[in-house]
Amino acid sequence: MNIALIAHDKKKELMIEFCIAYSGILSKHTLVATGTTGSLIADATGLNIQKFLTGSQGGDQQIGARIAYNEIDLVMFFRDPLTPMPHEPDITALLKLCDIHNVPIATNIATAEVLIHGLERGDLDWRDIVNPKK
Repeated sequence: MNIALIAHDKKKELMIEFCIAYSGILSKHTLVATGTTGSLIADATGLNIQKFLTGSQGGDQQIGARIAYNEIDLVMFFRDPLTPMPHEPDITALLKLCDIHNVPIATNIATAEVLIHGLERGDLDWRDIVNPKK
């Protein structure tokens, strides 16, 4: 599975802790991330992560494009709902693309834990059947 990792500044430490806790599962998949988040996770975990631009520079949009082309199977996006984001339209577009293309998305740690356990059990294998990769 191709998994995208995104975290707002106030949620980056939580994302790092999540990735450390589940590095055994995540290491079996292809990981992409927005720039700063990807660098921090890679440094803390040693996971191989393809890094895009930072979110504010268009990294969210780069991941959104991959979703639109059926190249992302799962998104872990730890959002900070209490801090206004100047690139909020990009965030909204990313959420919309996940809905349109039936890509599971976790926007908080609780949902991320459910999805990561489902991924480990094979609950998301339907993505390979409904959306076969070339």
